[in-house]
Amino acid sequence: MREIPLFPINAVLFPGMPLHLYIFEERYRRMIRRALERDSLLGIVLIKQGVEALGPLPLPHAVGTLGRIAEYNVHEDGTMHITVLGLERFQIIELYTDKEPYLTGLVESNPLEFPNLLNVHRQSRSLALDLRLYLNGLNRSRIEHVDFTHFSPPDDPLSLIYLAAALLQIPPHEKQPILEANSVNDMMLMVGRLYRRENGLMPMINSTEDQSARRMAWLN
Repeated sequence: MREIPLFPINAVLFPGMPLHLYIFEERYRRMIRRALERDSLLGIVLIKQGVEALGPLPLPHAVGTLGRIAEYNVHEDGTMHITVLGLERFQIIELYTDKEPYLTGLVESNPLEFPNLLNVHRQSRSLALDLRLYLNGLNRSRIEHVDFTHFSPPDDPLSLIYLAAALLQIPPHEKQPILEANSVNDMMLMVGRLYRRENGLMPMINSTEDQSARRMAWLN
């Protein structure tokens, strides 16, 4: 167990994935400065209750991701742009709101269970196909000037799961249960189910967005 600073945000960070943050509040500038002076580690946690900025310290979900500050840029006014790389899941054992102007917590590592790996490898092939289909749909409907034609999903099932979960364009509260899953099997089932849902809805999403774009063009 270790005590770490906790950064509450309306986003879910998965191990192996990057997260880009703009730091402007003094309490979080102080957090980042101290982290950089020590080990560059902080916990990224999804907000359960409260707001991200300019308010009381929010209540986070109990499972988050330990991250390392991989890049940072401090501006003249003291604000920062940082990139955090997800390392591993953790569980909050004790949450502290009175030690610093920001949240800190006593956390322990929360490793995944790995039962039935053969089944996971089988399912990963299906997920890789669903991911390609999803990205091709997004390429046409939501993301301009990005070509996923030659995208190659990772071979490692867990890396594939984390990447697929990170790329899903869904609200953070739908991603949090993925991060909290007990086993890689459960995580694979959750992500696969979400991709089947989103791919099934893609024609409707594309049609709705095309109609909205046409209305905006007509109004302008």
